[in-house]
Amino acid sequence: MRRLAQRTHPVDLSTLRSWTFITNHAQVLLALARNPRASVVELADAAQITERSAYRVLADLQKAGYVRRTKVGRENRYEINRQQALHDPMMEGGVVGDLLKLVAGEVTRRPGRVRAAD
Repeated sequence: MRRLAQRTHPVDLSTLRSWTFITNHAQVLLALARNPRASVVELADAAQITERSAYRVLADLQKAGYVRRTKVGRENRYEINRQQALHDPMMEGGVVGDLLKLVAGEVTRRPGRVRAAD
């Protein structure tokens, strides 16, 4: 068995699978919060996912009550339900509006720390 310490070839980090801290669902929700009139194409682009994935995420968010869809002519408009409870143990008792303030709120810098503005 070869030992890892004897490896002569460097590991190419660009081949590793990329990931983010924020899920696709949260990214679509944040993109929608930033641009309420965004199309699915624009939401997919902002979240860096396919249009098909964006439709699936929007369907999940609608089913769970986080987003409402309204048909306006030939377009769909999406509205975030900011009072919808977050069903996440880390955000116990929180609502969508709290999450949006936390993640998408204006960020102010102080020496040595970063915090969301109130």
